[in-house]
Amino acid sequence: MPVDTLDRATALVLVDLQNGITALPTVHDPATILGRAALLADAARRGGRPVVRVRVEHAPDGGDVLRGRTDSPGPAVAPRADFSELDPRVPVAATDLHVVKRGWDALTGTELDSRLRRRGVRSLVLAGISTSIGVESTARTARELGYEVVVAHDAVTDLVASAHATSLDVILPRIARLESTAVLAELLAR
Repeated sequence: MPVDTLDRATALVLVDLQNGITALPTVHDPATILGRAALLADAARRGGRPVVRVRVEHAPDGGDVLRGRTDSPGPAVAPRADFSELDPRVPVAATDLHVVKRGWDALTGTELDSRLRRRGVRSLVLAGISTSIGVESTARTARELGYEVVVAHDAVTDLVASAHATSLDVILPRIARLESTAVLAELLAR
């Protein structure tokens, strides 16, 4: 079902568009994803809507990295020196909200929910990397917290093609609406 309106109290949440993640080998060209995220951010700002920049960062000693036994560990990546710095291809504005997370989800263990609620936000538009991890985890928690969730389906990508496809084809349609960047930019700017 096409998205033809957004709640006036909608925020744009850009997940993990930071140097260390946009440098990874994703399914779709990160430059394309970043360009679409920049378009969404510009539209949201013109529409007077909050833009949230979420990035993941860990302590230098790695003590706050999530650990546990899994059957499929994530990629072993040595973090570059500028890993947690926001990718400059999505310009930052003085009005942007900045959130640092330690795990996958932008809402759990951060102050994001309280910052959004203080602003009266009831709906979120999500974009970022990666579809099956940061974006999907944030969408799941947002739904559980009562937010309406919309995902810019062409402004997300993943490291694994099948995970990206499963998120967009199976999981996210059950917890969110999906729409294109072009449509969402028009709606965010209103």
